[in-house]
Amino acid sequence: MALIPSQVLRVAILLSYFSILCNYKAVDMPAHQTYGGSWKFLTFIDLVIQTVFFGVCVLTDLSSLLTKGSENREQEQQLRKLISLRDWMMAVLAFPVGVFVVFMFWTLYLYDRDLVYPRLLDNFIPQWLNHGMHTTVLPFILIEMRTTHHKYPSRFCGLLAVCSFAVGYVLWMCWVHHVTGVWVYPLLDRIGPLAKVTFFSSVTALISIFYVLGEVLNSYIWDSWRYAVDSEKPKAD
Repeated sequence: MALIPSQVLRVAILLSYFSILCNYKAVDMPAHQTYGGSWKFLTFIDLVIQTVFFGVCVLTDLSSLLTKGSENREQEQQLRKLISLRDWMMAVLAFPVGVFVVFMFWTLYLYDRDLVYPRLLDNFIPQWLNHGMHTTVLPFILIEMRTTHHKYPSRFCGLLAVCSFAVGYVLWMCWVHHVTGVWVYPLLDRIGPLAKVTFFSSVTALISIFYVLGEVLNSYIWDSWRYAVDSEKPKAD
């Protein structure tokens, strides 16, 4: 039996994301006043994704509680739709984008922080908020995967959706550069056109790998759990 019910964990995580978002939006940074605002940063987009996802999770829990024991077919259909939306968001957005943001940020930060998070930002963003945006995302999404089984779409449909998101964000970055003449991330100012194409292709491939990783991890966790449950059942003589 879990020490803390998964429903309580989701509410706590959702409130955490609300706090992080509110504090981030309250930061008075020059970059927030330029074209695209906060929406040109993948970190902010990921925070919105995670907040909406856990909001859907909490709504699903509430709907499940309210429809428990009910024979109303319409309510059951609405609950199934919510569960489908929750599972789709987990598979296609919350896990791959969340893991990608954590992996890419800390990889580039440890190599040369000025490529992704210039020291100037320390004057605007406190350390706890930085970790809230770039670190806690990973344990939160792993907790959700461990506590709730999620039904993944077909591999083809899932990868198509993930790649569409990645390409869409790349095009959005290019558009912001076209309008402002400034790349969203300092890294892109230091590499040539061919290197940019390679980088964007690698980003799309990496986020696709994280999608497959999430699918495999989800199957491993819940297949192992089912095996453990089945092995504990008394065998018939």
